Amino acid sequence: MTTSKSTPHTERKRVVIKLGGSMLEGLSKQFFVQLKQLMADGVAPIIVHGGGPAINQELAKSGVTSTAVNGIRVTSDEAIGIVQSTLIGKVNPALVQQLNSEGIDAIGLSGFDGQLITCSFLDEEVYGNVGEIENIRTEVLEKVTNAGYMPVLSCIGVSEDGKPLNINGDTVASRIALAVEADSLLLVTDTPGIRIQDEVQQTVSPSSISQWVESGDIYGGMVPKVEAALACLTAGIPSVKIVDQHLSGTDIRSEGVTA
Repeated sequence: MTTSKSTPHTERKRVVIKLGGSMLEGLSKQFFVQLKQLMADGVAPIIVHGGGPAINQELAKSGVTSTAVNGIRVTSDEAIGIVQSTLIGKVNPALVQQLNSEGIDAIGLSGFDGQLITCSFLDEEVYGNVGEIENIRTEVLEKVTNAGYMPVLSCIGVSEDGKPLNINGDTVASRIALAVEADSLLLVTDTPGIRIQDEVQQTVSPSSISQWVESGDIYGGMVPKVEAALACLTAGIPSVKIVDQHLSGTDIRSEGVTA
């Protein structure tokens, strides 16, 4: 993957916030309060959102079946139009409206806007219309944030010939975080971080996580969350946090990396 840049980075800290589709309908007042506090502290957030539940609902209405392979939604020619219209036409503007109504100036974006996210096919035979990110035009994000707006990205990329391609939300968030050299990636979930023996861990290392997964202290739905976090750390993001809507939870840092 390459990134293209034409605008120098500002001095503001950069944080990418990933909101899963299941979180969008139940965002609390406290989430927006904490988000505004981040901005007041000099942070320039970028939000990346999914839309799984909404997409599933629209696919079902149209009688289109959907399966997943290796955690990735297989996106047929019939499904991609529904995925695109749901994410760009419904989920994204609804979230932007929520942010605006809470006093946060936000602008919705997709990979089509300014060719922000261009993709090749991940594996068309296996996954259909699913994208492998090739380039992120970070200058588009720079112009939006420098104008005082928060970018809100839906996970739709565009191929060289203009076709929409579905992209996994965690993948988009981690690649955006890497491209803008983010200080941290926040994975917002319905759990307040990693809980071991009923105690939320404040700061953990990848080796500790591996031990807890092996021992069964980390189990169920938390396993894919920590796997996504570790993949982001491996890719080069210095800090990945699994947090709740208060934006507090567990900070996962590579060994040797300090706050």
